[in-house]
Amino acid sequence: MGTWIVLRRELSQYFTSLFAYVIAFAILLLTGILFNRELTVSMTVRPANPALVPSVLSFMLIFFAPLLTMRLFAEEKREGTLELLLTAPVQESGIVFGKFLGAWSYYTIVLLLTFTYQFILASITPTDIGHAFSAYIGIWLYGGAMLAIGIFFSALTENQIVASFLSMITLLILWLGDQAGLLIANIEVARFVRNLSLQGNFSTSFAAGLVRGEDIAFFAGVIIVMLYVTIHVVESNRWR
Repeated sequence: MGTWIVLRRELSQYFTSLFAYVIAFAILLLTGILFNRELTVSMTVRPANPALVPSVLSFMLIFFAPLLTMRLFAEEKREGTLELLLTAPVQESGIVFGKFLGAWSYYTIVLLLTFTYQFILASITPTDIGHAFSAYIGIWLYGGAMLAIGIFFSALTENQIVASFLSMITLLILWLGDQAGLLIANIEVARFVRNLSLQGNFSTSFAAGLVRGEDIAFFAGVIIVMLYVTIHVVESNRWR
């Protein structure tokens, strides 16, 4: 019950926030431009890539995910409303899950809007819908993991800019881990590094049209661990 109340509160704030609409507009604009370019190329050069938009989002989310999560706890701390929230009949886990699900729900809606590109593509040229679904499942989980990391940093500080910066740096490192794995000569070490990166668990499976259990478990694990740690960070505020 408490989680549902916090979830509705967060969704309401997203849909009444100009900043959230600006983020959605930027995502749709950038992906729309790249999709239009891919569509033009597919008519003359090569078949269109069904995973183009999810693959582009896997990089864009390094910057957009922190912007969606930076205020979730930092703003509450700065305005002094976190103390009021902690005195409400809602457990810390309910607060964290509610805020996370609110951010993930908003992200899901924006992601579904980009799926209209697949219908446009399918109406113009034959396309592998299964490949597209795989890529979208992957980027949905990928986004959830990034949002969970962003919420953790928002819970650490009352400064939204600091929370956003720390999130971006962390997500960039996790993204670059896949690139670093390509440069390492030792195959076992390279595989280990790539398996620890967010991009490494997306680009070689979901983006390629494969849905693998270990990759789903990886993203689910990141979400669970980050939310668990965030719950303890929020709990610590009760005793300050």
